[in-house]
Amino acid sequence: MLKLVASSAELIPSDIVIEVGSGLGVLTRELARQAGRLFAVELDSKLAAILKKNLASFSNVTVINEDILKIDPEAVLHEEQMTFPTPVSSPFSYKIVANLPYYITSPVLRHFLEASLKPRLMVVMVQKEVAEAIVAGSGQMSVLSVSVQFYGQPEIISYVPARCFYPAPEVDSAILRVMVYSKPAVDVSEEDFFRLVRAGFTASRKQLCNSLSQGLKLPKAEVLSILEQAGIVPKRRAETLTLEEWANLWRVFTQLEEGR
Repeated sequence: MLKLVASSAELIPSDIVIEVGSGLGVLTRELARQAGRLFAVELDSKLAAILKKNLASFSNVTVINEDILKIDPEAVLHEEQMTFPTPVSSPFSYKIVANLPYYITSPVLRHFLEASLKPRLMVVMVQKEVAEAIVAGSGQMSVLSVSVQFYGQPEIISYVPARCFYPAPEVDSAILRVMVYSKPAVDVSEEDFFRLVRAGFTASRKQLCNSLSQGLKLPKAEVLSILEQAGIVPKRRAETLTLEEWANLWRVFTQLEEGR
């Protein structure tokens, strides 16, 4: 299973990798053997101390005992670039590998996908249902799937049954790979775009007209006009909209806002 995670990252000696939640370092060793430079991030100070001791023989590994959500990847790479071995030809291009617990999956994905310096590839093990939500298509979209697909192309590499772990967790997992785009999938103002998307999902399973009216605090008549101009049937639900439809809706909404 760990070899599959590492192989899914398609590591070569010129790669820089940031591993989130290194734990006891079982996967870390595999990554260190394949990557040119590895940053193993572990929040637990006791585990971080064990990591430093157990990985002392790897000259290409740096253990960082910090909260991943407080780490700026660009700042780390800037600070450490002088220590990169010769094979590393692109000091500001990196990959993410992580085994993410459910409660922190969305914050970690958002942290890197919204970072000033984004990874070019993410390979993460997450809860099966979360992975399926991320790769969902029209009809089953969510704020999470829109948020990830806005920045990259996600795919499920493999499912990992709970019995593969000891002790076995209560849920199955999946290995998710996200190929990060060089620029977002649609040309919009990110902050305003996601404000609109979140508003659309305010009232789960409700018609889009009602959700947007509630989320944006706008009269229903005004929302109906916006949807009509965007070519979107008001009775549709937020989970049925594609990224392009959200972008078109944002454009209409922005034009009206500018005209106020």
